[in-house]
Amino acid sequence: MQLFDRIPESLRSASCLFKAAACLVMAGCLSQCTSTSPKGAVVVSVKDQKLGLYSTDGKLAKQYDISTSKFGLGDQKGSNRTPLGKCEIVAKIGHGLPAGAVLKSRRWNGEVLKPNAPGRDPIVSRILWLKGTEKTNRNTFNRFIYIHGTPEEKNLGRPASYGCVRMGMKDVVDLFNTVNIGANVVITKNHLPRGATEPPVTDDGSPALQAPADAQGLPIEIAKVVPSEGEKKRAAENEAKARTKLGPATILYRAPTAVSQPEDKVVGQTSVKTKSRA
Repeated sequence: MQLFDRIPESLRSASCLFKAAACLVMAGCLSQCTSTSPKGAVVVSVKDQKLGLYSTDGKLAKQYDISTSKFGLGDQKGSNRTPLGKCEIVAKIGHGLPAGAVLKSRRWNGEVLKPNAPGRDPIVSRILWLKGTEKTNRNTFNRFIYIHGTPEEKNLGRPASYGCVRMGMKDVVDLFNTVNIGANVVITKNHLPRGATEPPVTDDGSPALQAPADAQGLPIEIAKVVPSEGEKKRAAENEAKARTKLGPATILYRAPTAVSQPEDKVVGQTSVKTKSRA
């Protein structure tokens, strides 16, 4: 005790601060070791075939039926598998389009499908483009892995995709309106983390999840798709052909309203238009 009394007050304060910091670090390590629930704004459960939307305080706000890949899990190029791990949303495509709008090469071709339209399996409604943030899913962005809408809503709740995470036509619009670019997405083999259910998140412009402050510095811009006059004409021709083959109740065409100029581009990179199945 006498020896401790001889230590200057400044050194004693520094010693206390060091001990406190060490305790905090230890507590953090224990928390990471004991936690079994993945942390993220959006969690995709392969086991449950559900997507959970979590508020900033970790509570489960909404959950949706989804479909992951029917070929299993993985990030290998050309595998058509769904990657696991932490991702982030780096682009949102389809703003302002009607639910069921067909997006070919990330552009609206003028068609609007009803749920479970026979013989049709394109990407519809909205696209949320994912980028993997771990070594085990680093190919996610270049493999064009999206969260997107599907007309095959009858298959939701079981693996049915070609690598992407599929959602219902209106569900993906709801998610699109709720999360921002930069939102975290975790794809896990486990069940959705438990959380107290909150009232549904509304689409009133007050999303539960906010993008990071540096979101404008991300490499992808929000793409707002508007068809050209030529695309409108081709869409009308496609509609006429489809009505002849499948009947008038299958495909609906809506004249697009003014949204904004198309921005289907990758800043600092060459725009890629790839025919891919999702």
